[in-house]
Amino acid sequence: MASRTAVSSLALLLLALLVSCAVMSTAARRLEEEEAPKEEDEFPPHLPMPELPVPEHELPPFPEVHLPRKPELPPFPEVDLPPKPELPAVPEFHFPEPEAKP
Repeated sequence: MASRTAVSSLALLLLALLVSCAVMSTAARRLEEEEAPKEEDEFPPHLPMPELPVPEHELPPFPEVHLPRKPELPPFPEVDLPPKPELPAVPEFHFPEPEAKP
C-alpha cells in the first residue's frame, strides 16, 4: 500500500496541475478577446512604381560549337552461355470441397 506522504504529494501535484490548467485557459481566453492592433494604419500606402524603359536590341549570334567525333566502340564479344535449365513444374493446388452437413 502506498505511504501517506506519497499519496499526499500526488494529491498536491494533481491539484497544482488543475490550477495551472485553469489559469492557462483563462489567460488564453483573455488573449483571444483582446482586439489586436491593426498594422495597416502604421505604414503609408504604396507609391505607384514607374515603368522602366526596356531597351530594344538584338541578341548576338549563337557561337558554333565544334565537338570532336565520338570514338567507335568495338563490337561486343560473343559469349557462349550454358543452356538455361528448365524450372520444375509447380503442382496445382485445389481447395478441398466442403462436406455437406446433414
